[in-house]
Amino acid sequence: MYAVDSYHLINHIEYEYKYQGRYGARGEKRKKKKKATPEQVAKQNQYNREVKCRRLIRKNFYPGDYWVTLKNKSGARKCMEEFLKDIQKFHRGMRREYKKRGELYKWICRLEIGKRGGLHAHLVINRLPGDAQTDLIIRDVWQKVTPGGSVDYTTIREQGGGKDLAAYIVKQAGEEIEGQMHLFSKKDQKKFTRISSSRNLDRAVPVRKIYRHWTMKKILAEGPKPTPGYYIDKESIVAGVNRFTGFSYFKYTEVRIRQIDCRRQDSGGGHG
Repeated sequence: MYAVDSYHLINHIEYEYKYQGRYGARGEKRKKKKKATPEQVAKQNQYNREVKCRRLIRKNFYPGDYWVTLKNKSGARKCMEEFLKDIQKFHRGMRREYKKRGELYKWICRLEIGKRGGLHAHLVINRLPGDAQTDLIIRDVWQKVTPGGSVDYTTIREQGGGKDLAAYIVKQAGEEIEGQMHLFSKKDQKKFTRISSSRNLDRAVPVRKIYRHWTMKKILAEGPKPTPGYYIDKESIVAGVNRFTGFSYFKYTEVRIRQIDCRRQDSGGGHG
């Protein structure tokens, strides 16, 4: 028997087919398991982080929402504690502005350090519906917190969508960070790989169905059929055998043909 978990997101449905059974069960011959190396465990953990972040983005944010970078004034150096206080003030200011407009402020944040040791923050932020000039609100709130600070923003669509953003957000510290780590305590160093988010985000909860072996065999032989209004992203199709459990798996993603660009507004463009 196979368990099929489907994750229903704003513009995507992600599917995971996993064999469910005991060793020697009828329907599938279990391959020999292999002991995972530390490198393989680290790689799998990193992959799991990316999947979790991707689904969080796809569940809560739209292609027209913002990818934002907040920086201090050029030449200004702040310690970790001061910078984190600035980010907290920014979130409070944004919540106030959104509340005035009857909306919830949603965000995901990752801290980073530049090649010269300057701190900055990357955020995914939801756009206010309609022509609310969200970009100007973001800029004004940040500059009230840190006068002279800079703001760079593009949309999630322009940054390659939820998949590319998730990979960037959960990436390991690069060489430019490693060369500056001596400037920070071990406690603060951990904050460069920590992902924070607002508490009001929805979590992707799978819907599970069980298929018999012969039904699953037909699906694999003929290929999955897309849900009406969606197409199957061919690059997302992955099939194989889990080297650690010895059982087979099959994964793919459906993409909404007519993308929902933001709340209360449909758009035909963009793929996240």
